[in-house]
Amino acid sequence: MLSIEGNIISNKEQFRGRIEIDQETGLITKVGKPTGIADLVLKNEYIFPGFIDLHVHAREDMSHTQDYKEDFKTASLAAINGGVVLFAEMPNNPIPPVNDISYNEKYLLTKKSLVPILLYAGIGKDTKMLSKNVPYKVFMGKSVGDMYFNSQVELESALKKYQGCFISFHCEDPEILDEYKNKENHENRRPVEAELKAIEIALLLIKKFNLNGKICHVSTIEGINKINEAKKQGLNVKIEITPHHLYFDESMFNAELKKKLQVNPPIRQTKENRLSLIEALKKGEIDYLATDHAPHTIEEKGKGISGMPHLDTYGAFTTWLIKEHSFTLEDILRISAFNPANFINNFSDEKYGEIKSGFVGSLTILDINKPIKITKENLKTKCSWSPFENITFPGSPIITIIKGKIYEN
Repeated sequence: MLSIEGNIISNKEQFRGRIEIDQETGLITKVGKPTGIADLVLKNEYIFPGFIDLHVHAREDMSHTQDYKEDFKTASLAAINGGVVLFAEMPNNPIPPVNDISYNEKYLLTKKSLVPILLYAGIGKDTKMLSKNVPYKVFMGKSVGDMYFNSQVELESALKKYQGCFISFHCEDPEILDEYKNKENHENRRPVEAELKAIEIALLLIKKFNLNGKICHVSTIEGINKINEAKKQGLNVKIEITPHHLYFDESMFNAELKKKLQVNPPIRQTKENRLSLIEALKKGEIDYLATDHAPHTIEEKGKGISGMPHLDTYGAFTTWLIKEHSFTLEDILRISAFNPANFINNFSDEKYGEIKSGFVGSLTILDINKPIKITKENLKTKCSWSPFENITFPGSPIITIIKGKIYEN
């Protein structure tokens, strides 16, 4: 039995309490009043239900051709380092999980991970639903990988086979991407219009096929507003936002940083857009803080490949939201633990997202007053770099607990 006492953040209140976790089952058995005697007695730190990242590219698949960037073991080490207790992993692999056989083969590879992993299945032109209940990912236009669609007609033909499913959308319209493909830089080749048109199409298809929709890594406040208007009309759709779209804008670019920050969809131009995204997240108009952790080597980034790593810095980044943008601890719980857990719980026999008896004993412990400077030396991702290198965050995750097992950061 593991006992912990400290300041507990729940979706209803903050309180000082005692948590007991059965280390054999990994479940919380009791939450009660503190006694002053426990395996861990914390003072000013905060105990959250474990942070969950719903958007990770761990790279490993049955071909093992991308393992040099990341694998399930190193991704799990980076997750623990960032205070993340579980992540959901994307399917745009050389051998994508698109049917029962390939999904199960990839799932076996996740067993080396130190944290639980939920796999998305991929949707392609000729795929169909799996026999088990899993989330799906669709790339509306070409990004990184070969699983994408060339038109709305192709996409609609594929999605009609997935009615009622949980489907996450990478929203960039393929026809607009094709129209702008010869523009002078990455940002202009993937314009705002591509995201906005794709969001409109996704919302139409979510309604038409009664989908549980999620729009990934939205980069524009106009896109957020479109989705929230659809929510008000009763559409079942959620929104992800990434750390890079909240922290960076083009006014911060220099030549070296510009290459590191190439991503799909791009970092947008204006500070005003970025601050509007932060405000929407704080107000509850965005559902999830999800990283789009997408490791590539520095050499690959120099050649113009999109994507960047984030798992190591997830928890530290939340303290920037708290200290620099006045997010409450309850705001962080909502976007990093409670809401993501509500997604995960659709596919898990175990319950995440709350600190109470019967829920999984996986916790994130933050010291919001313990600064951390991000360097290569304190990263666990195999690609060994971060867009936040040499940036100091105001706080950090000091302990990550995975089903009653303690990992000190």
